[in-house]
Amino acid sequence: MNRRHFLTSSTALASTTALPRLAVAQSGKTYTTALIGAGWWGGNILGEAMAAKRSKIVGICDVDDQALDAMQSKVKQLTSDDPRRYKDFRELVAKEKPEIVIVATPDHWHPLAAIAAMEAGAHVYVEKPISHTIREGRAMVNAARAANRVVQVGTHRRVSAHNIEAIKFLKAGKAGKIHMVRCFVHSGGRGGEPTPNSEVPAGLDWDMWCGPAPLIPYNKALHPKGFRMHLDYANGVIADWGIHWFDQVLWWSEEKSPKSAYSAGGRFVDRTMMNAPDAQTATYQFTDFILEWEHRRFAGNNSERHPLGAYFYGTEGVMHIGWQDGFTFYPVNAKAQTIHMDAQLNLPDRQNIRELWGDFLTAIDTGRRPVCDIEYGHQATVISLLGNLSMKLGRSVKWDGAKEEIPGDAAANKLLARDYRGEWRYPV
Repeated sequence: MNRRHFLTSSTALASTTALPRLAVAQSGKTYTTALIGAGWWGGNILGEAMAAKRSKIVGICDVDDQALDAMQSKVKQLTSDDPRRYKDFRELVAKEKPEIVIVATPDHWHPLAAIAAMEAGAHVYVEKPISHTIREGRAMVNAARAANRVVQVGTHRRVSAHNIEAIKFLKAGKAGKIHMVRCFVHSGGRGGEPTPNSEVPAGLDWDMWCGPAPLIPYNKALHPKGFRMHLDYANGVIADWGIHWFDQVLWWSEEKSPKSAYSAGGRFVDRTMMNAPDAQTATYQFTDFILEWEHRRFAGNNSERHPLGAYFYGTEGVMHIGWQDGFTFYPVNAKAQTIHMDAQLNLPDRQNIRELWGDFLTAIDTGRRPVCDIEYGHQATVISLLGNLSMKLGRSVKWDGAKEEIPGDAAANKLLARDYRGEWRYPV
């Protein structure tokens, strides 16, 4: 068995230039800041904003009074701020005119909330995936450029030390020529059981929660956390997890988009009211490599070395970039050392929002683009959405990344957007 070579934290960080937290946290302008989407992950982001001590929290918005209560209490405990509460993000941005807005809503709300904030003059930190459909994402990029706003996407692995070092390793050619990448997430056990619909809880505006998406009966499996597995409000595992790994592939390859996509999937063991696939595969053809996606929400076990991440298959060896397990390079040469670097993640929830928020502030201070710019977030989101689009059609699709359309395929192009409900208007 090969000996394993471990990179130390000091060695890794000495060559890393994308971790600006300390310099940013200690000095600079204080920005009026508001949060749209006061749930679990929004709390993580706002927590780092407060810890950086460069935000005055002026407003929080959520359709659920319980979320507002908890977030308002958290802000008062950690700061001297007393943010006003809102249930409609349009009212928040109009009245507070914040300089920074965090958008941490369910996915189907990202475009409208983020665009409204940009048009009101705010810089935006928006969670991934940035949009529910491809043309919404392009509208977000257009809005950011038209307003000249900094828009950071929450793909925080771009500032995680082991991801940075792994990409540098690959770009330096140390894995040789790479012509195949496999991204994957394996989790779960035997599938979920049905949850009956129920009355809307007191203090929750369910019609506003559904917003531009279809209005369906309230089900506690959807709110507050389960929405990612319902295709009316999100795009399943391929968008939730896949975007992180697709972003790594684009970062390494410096290609913007695939030339074609094919995906197959289904619901095999999950018996809940959700409708996103519990197993799915997808294949994307790029100029010089093939990208594969695979997820499975059942049969999680210890038979595979890594439960999730991205394998880069090179002529000199295989690089695995993971999450909590850092990165590991397995050389082709049986006598060579395996190279490994541990992850350096922050609590709670083992993430690097702190470093990403620091980069966001630096980008605002200096007027440069952030490390997870909205264009990067859009392109990574496109890959996941093309997979679902192909799965819905039941066939492969070509993709013109420059025009962002599927050439000569009217049926497929209809799926690049969707109708909005009620008063809501699709962004352009």
